[in-house]
Amino acid sequence: MFTGIITDIGRIIEMEKRGDLRARIATSYDISGIDLGASIACDGVCLTVIATGTDPEGWFDVEISAETVSKTNIGQNRWAIGHRVNLERALKVGDELGGHIVSGHVDGVAEIVERRPEGDSLRLRFRAPDDLAGFIAPKGSVALNGTSLTVNEVEGAIFGVNLIPHTQKVTTWGEAQQGDLVNLEIDTLSRYVARMRDWAAQ
Repeated sequence: MFTGIITDIGRIIEMEKRGDLRARIATSYDISGIDLGASIACDGVCLTVIATGTDPEGWFDVEISAETVSKTNIGQNRWAIGHRVNLERALKVGDELGGHIVSGHVDGVAEIVERRPEGDSLRLRFRAPDDLAGFIAPKGSVALNGTSLTVNEVEGAIFGVNLIPHTQKVTTWGEAQQGDLVNLEIDTLSRYVARMRDWAAQ
């Protein structure tokens, strides 16, 4: 479980196809504090650490199943050597819940359809997949590339968010461009409300 508050920006330093896809990600996290089997959200995708090391810099390895590749922007050839990814360690009991509850189970991929400055902030508008658009509400929460963000407005499948300078600095969002594909996880609460509504209607 995560909160969507990014705590490091990792960098992909190796990619290898071994049945599943294997990636090595450089990080500034203290490697001695990362156990094998730990969960780390990488651009919003909850992945399991299978190896760690410190040569020539701190890194951890993850394996990515074909199912995960097909449901995320990893499958759109967005991950390559040098690509930077938002990282978040899993929640511990007593941690501050600064964003919203995020599972790391990506629901689909959204496309950035507009990018423009708005004062010192950055306004981004996204096109959500049609089957997920109904779960996104104004002033609700979404996780985009692992970042907990508040939805400003919704127009059909299009929704917008505002990124303050701090968020742009401590995540990869300052590099975002129109046309980019990003991992989208809808708010867990909206998922269960919709399920209850559908069940009641039966």
